[in-house]
Amino acid sequence: MPVFRPKPNAIQAIFGRSHAVIGVIHSRPLPGSPGYDGEPMESVIDFALAEAARYRDGGVDGLIVENHGDIPFARPDALGPETAACMAVMTRAVRLASGLPVGVNVLANAAVPALAVAKAAGAVFVRVNQWANAYVANEGLIDGPAGAAARYRAWLHAREVRIFADVHVKHGAHAIVADRAIPEMARDVEFFDADVAIATGQRTGDAATLAELAAIAEGCSLPVAVGSGVTPDNVGDIFTVASAVIVASWLKVDGVWWNQVDPDRLRTFMAAADRARARV
Repeated sequence: MPVFRPKPNAIQAIFGRSHAVIGVIHSRPLPGSPGYDGEPMESVIDFALAEAARYRDGGVDGLIVENHGDIPFARPDALGPETAACMAVMTRAVRLASGLPVGVNVLANAAVPALAVAKAAGAVFVRVNQWANAYVANEGLIDGPAGAAARYRAWLHAREVRIFADVHVKHGAHAIVADRAIPEMARDVEFFDADVAIATGQRTGDAATLAELAAIAEGCSLPVAVGSGVTPDNVGDIFTVASAVIVASWLKVDGVWWNQVDPDRLRTFMAAADRARARV
């Protein structure tokens, strides 16, 4: 039985196809973060634009701009306005230069700043790693911000910005909700008005299991995406269940997330993804 009113398939609506490949731009450290050394924002943005061009030329369907260079990540209430400001300027530049649908992920779990960035930059979705319930993350106890974030989105008149919500997200422990099976947690994100449910492995670059992916798909009527560990070897199996893959680490030089996108690796991946999409 549905737990939320029916809505259009967000993957089809955003990307114009049933199975999408979404590349991630891991930003260089932004002002206010521990790793920021005073690099001019023009240089930070130029790096993002070069990554966007490589992704676009390699044939991806969309992009996510993420402040992954801001390690160690802060809790949402500890982020300053400089993070949202820099992300908005960079995301808008990426959107205009690439011509692709663009999303935003403001780490860690900063749903309200991400929505502000999306509205200012013209992005069409945000990724929120813990949308409903709670878990113990690297940053400490992280609460699902769905109630406050959904109200903020309504206040911004930004209903067009879709919510991509992780289920049983990586980089954390889920003892708080251990009495809720994964299909139930998938139902929770749908009940709280997410548009896409995301499966991940245990950490960046770690593959989600097909069993967990199937459990998430079983628990909700939302399209499902895989948000970590996708490779040319497993994308075919993943696309039998998932409607989208969010890919970054495997596509980088030497498979390392902070390196730039490797066009040869991207070409290899997209060939495998296209073969998989032709079969589903």
